[in-house]
Amino acid sequence: MKAAAFEYVRPRDLGEAVAMLAQSSGAAKLLAGGQSLGPMLNLRLARPQRLIDISRLAELRRIEDIGDHWRIGAAVTHAELEDADGSFGGSKMISEVAGGIAYRSVRNRGTIGGSIAHADPAGDWPLALAALGAEIVVYGPAGERRLPADGIIRAAFTTELRDDEIIRAIEVPKPTPSARFGYFKFCRKVGEFPEASAAILLDPARRLARIFIGALESGPRALPSLARAVAQGGRAACTREAAIAAVRDATELDSIDRGMHAAVLLKALQQVFPP
Repeated sequence: MKAAAFEYVRPRDLGEAVAMLAQSSGAAKLLAGGQSLGPMLNLRLARPQRLIDISRLAELRRIEDIGDHWRIGAAVTHAELEDADGSFGGSKMISEVAGGIAYRSVRNRGTIGGSIAHADPAGDWPLALAALGAEIVVYGPAGERRLPADGIIRAAFTTELRDDEIIRAIEVPKPTPSARFGYFKFCRKVGEFPEASAAILLDPARRLARIFIGALESGPRALPSLARAVAQGGRAACTREAAIAAVRDATELDSIDRGMHAAVLLKALQQVFPP
């Protein structure tokens, strides 16, 4: 199939893009990498009257050091983050997650902001950024506001973004040198979205432990009790029984799916506490 007819526009800056969105009254879509939107257009699952191309806006294409955070522009591609490994401090988890998304051809075009806005519950960035404690910076006619990465997804493919708002950047706290992380996902075939996934950040210097599981019906789900146990007990707290109990308490999965998510969670914990 081919996409339904639409008007294609390319704004000169972010302000003009927001104005175009506001004028469209919810009938427009933003185009960054197009790796999710393109197929939806061709299948006519999305039929916007206007397509606003923001992929070349310079202010969305930067990675900036802002002190204790990294600010990643929404139109930075997965491939750019993958290739940035080691070029900015504390970027290891970001680069590894980026390098595991789909295929290189997809990573060359797909963007971090586009992935968040698409809000696929199985997506990598919503889960990883929730574990990292990131904030999503959005911009609209009323100015800028911030949303926690672990709260931006309201339901599958639905976010807290308003119709006239654009994701401007993602701000990720810099981990300390002692921080450790784990990220694991189970896919039936390389490049597919996962059946189960888990992300962990343990940063003793900041007294911080965050554990999330993903690939659920809604957005990433926090496991605060397990995070506290791991922060206090270390490797000893990383048992199969503890993982199953944490998944059971946080979800309504059946026993098979619960076991699969618990197994993936244990794999991520093993990255934090290697044998």
